Amino acid sequence: MPTREQKYTAFRALHERPGIFVIPNPWDAGTAKILTVLGFEALATTSAGYAFSAGRLDSAAESPRDDILANAKSIVDATDLPVSADLENGFGHSPEACAATIRLASGIGLAGGSIEDATGDPQNPIYEFQLAVERVAAAAEAAHASRLILTARAENFLHGRPHLDDTIRRLQAFAKAGADVLYAPGLPGLEAIREVCASVAKPVNVLMGLKGATYSVQELAAAGAKRISVGGSMARAALGAFVRAAREVKDKGTFTFAADAISHADASAFMAPFKR
Repeated sequence: MPTREQKYTAFRALHERPGIFVIPNPWDAGTAKILTVLGFEALATTSAGYAFSAGRLDSAAESPRDDILANAKSIVDATDLPVSADLENGFGHSPEACAATIRLASGIGLAGGSIEDATGDPQNPIYEFQLAVERVAAAAEAAHASRLILTARAENFLHGRPHLDDTIRRLQAFAKAGADVLYAPGLPGLEAIREVCASVAKPVNVLMGLKGATYSVQELAAAGAKRISVGGSMARAALGAFVRAAREVKDKGTFTFAADAISHADASAFMAPFKR
């Protein structure tokens, strides 16, 4: 198994080489093993996927830092790939809280982590600009000291604030504050993605898997994106299959869902002791 330093080096190299890459989002050790065997080069955790698997709402209040980090460690331990964690808002409003979370993330073997500018307060969902930048600066200082790739997230479009100019302003400031990767989930279309990518000098992560227009890896590469994640969408796809199967049994009394299930042997092969 590679060391954490080797995983960090490999993760940084993915961002520095030419071309785009996909970083899918497992929600537990089993899905991490499947994605590893399928040949992906890096993984990222999903707070939503973990929350749903634990029977919780997707919020920092429902999933405290210790639980999120324990889930991330189970994923780190299941794969030889670099793993980046969804660290929500850093589990605290202050810059110091963000820095402390980054140091803990590094300590469990993560190669990367993201800090968002969403407050968790529906009445005031986005941090004021200066505080948002100070939070990223503190997280970046801790990340660079800990050898961890920091992704800074501008969350306007997920919280009813479709302000592209402010989103770009925030991403540019986050880059200057030391973020290694920039991320604005929920951008409304390819033109907005293209404008964001052209406006910043750091690698940009793009989210796919939300409802609405979808774009291919090739289209996103042409728009300037460096990295594609899927957030909780694979977890929701799995839950969708589960709900459809359960409803078929409950409502129809039939079991045709089994035709789409992978075999026990195939599932076991994914879970076997890991070898590359």
